[in-house]
Amino acid sequence: MHTTLATLDGPSLAGGLSVLRLSLHVLAATVWVGGQFVIAGLLPTVRGLGDSAPRQIASAFGRLSWPAYWLLVATGLWNYLAIDHAHATSSWNMVFGIKMMLVVIAGLGAFLHTKASKPSTRGMFAGIGTLASIAALVLGVAIAG
Repeated sequence: MHTTLATLDGPSLAGGLSVLRLSLHVLAATVWVGGQFVIAGLLPTVRGLGDSAPRQIASAFGRLSWPAYWLLVATGLWNYLAIDHAHATSSWNMVFGIKMMLVVIAGLGAFLHTKASKPSTRGMFAGIGTLASIAALVLGVAIAG
């Protein structure tokens, strides 16, 4: 059953399983989305460490970020299965569908960023992945109720 922060009786605490599910989802989002900002902020410094440093840092980040991405997908599915679909509005369903499309675009953008050989193409895919990640995060907050 979908729970919100406030009910007619006032605010209530989430149950233990909901706390686990949502905490894992938020933790994964901090690594996936927040990590993109950290890497972008560190990139000018990393470039000064040598020609191979950006690729090494990107590879190290990938070892953390891709498991976080898949944890987001898994806990997102778990979140979806935990709601009462009989009470989902058409606008909720529409926003959820857009969010899922953005999750796919974010992952695809990040993947293509790792495969691109030209710096301009890498930058374009990084931008697409990051913007889609941010938009998916914001829509996730909206559908959380």
